[in-house]
Amino acid sequence: MDSYLFDLTPQLLHDAVLSMIAVFTLFLIASHFLFNPVRDMLQKRREKIRDELESAKQSQDEARLLKAEYEEKLGNVEKEAEEILSAARKKALANEAKILAEAKEEAARIRERAETEAELEKRKAADDVKREMVTLASILAGKVVAASIDTAVQDSLIEETLKEIGDTTWLS
Repeated sequence: MDSYLFDLTPQLLHDAVLSMIAVFTLFLIASHFLFNPVRDMLQKRREKIRDELESAKQSQDEARLLKAEYEEKLGNVEKEAEEILSAARKKALANEAKILAEAKEEAARIRERAETEAELEKRKAADDVKREMVTLASILAGKVVAASIDTAVQDSLIEETLKEIGDTTWLS
């Protein structure tokens, strides 16, 4: 037997090279059918995660903007509410003034109507007194004519009638 260095025989070297070629070929085949799809899947996953992170950042920025906008609107809502309340108060005061003015006008009309009615009643009463005086005068004239008495008796009858009517009747 021939002695070889480290017992490396040509057959052993040949088998080793063939094994390496087979392993390298299997690695290339596995890389093409297994590793590349896994790499593609991982790359797609990275891109999806990156897109989701960017989307989340955009959503977060939009949320900040919306929050600032809503806070500004809330501040404006308080101002608007105060303006509305102020306008309502002014309107209520104007309505109050209008109602008071209308009530005063109505009271003045009622007072004027009452005064007119009182004046009419006063005139009516005066007319009634005058009619009664005329009636009394005609009764007195009838008494005077019926009695055919002298002037002294007539004067006393007139005085008596005047006392019955009263001084206030002649003054009104």
